[in-house]
Amino acid sequence: MIAAAGLTLAVIAGTVLAGVSDAAEPSPGASPAAAAPASPPPPPGGEGGTNRAVDVPSGALVTGTPCTSSARACVDLDARLAWLIDKGSVVRGPVSIMPGDPQDPTPRGTFHVQWKAEQYTSREYLTQMPYSVFFADGGIAFHEGPQDTYSGGCVKLTHDNAVAWFNFLQVGDQVQVR
Repeated sequence: MIAAAGLTLAVIAGTVLAGVSDAAEPSPGASPAAAAPASPPPPPGGEGGTNRAVDVPSGALVTGTPCTSSARACVDLDARLAWLIDKGSVVRGPVSIMPGDPQDPTPRGTFHVQWKAEQYTSREYLTQMPYSVFFADGGIAFHEGPQDTYSGGCVKLTHDNAVAWFNFLQVGDQVQVR
């Protein structure tokens, strides 16, 4: 994402999107992400879209997780745990997560990271979602959020873990949700 003088450019699934920001111009030396508006363009599929798996997991199961070695992020919804995986080895986790509730469940399946936003505000729930890593249609993402309330289908992480997920995962990385 690039922001300059009130203009924001974001690349989502190979498409460049432009938007006007009402945020102040960044100070010299500020990172582009710090200047990005709180609400970049909606994710592919938009909030409230469909949730569908887009890939098939491969490789051996990663020890201590329900996921295979092709995953870069793994989620166990029943245990409310998540891991980051590199070349078939756990590099972070297990960490506690807060998933969606029965009315807005977190989708199960195998997905890919679609896009990321350091600061994002849900248009559907009017809630800030810091360190968002979007991986399923309908605006489903890993993001920072309270651990005492369910999400609207996302995977909520503590601050430190959300930062780690945001920094580690890249667009195209495989996410397995079991």
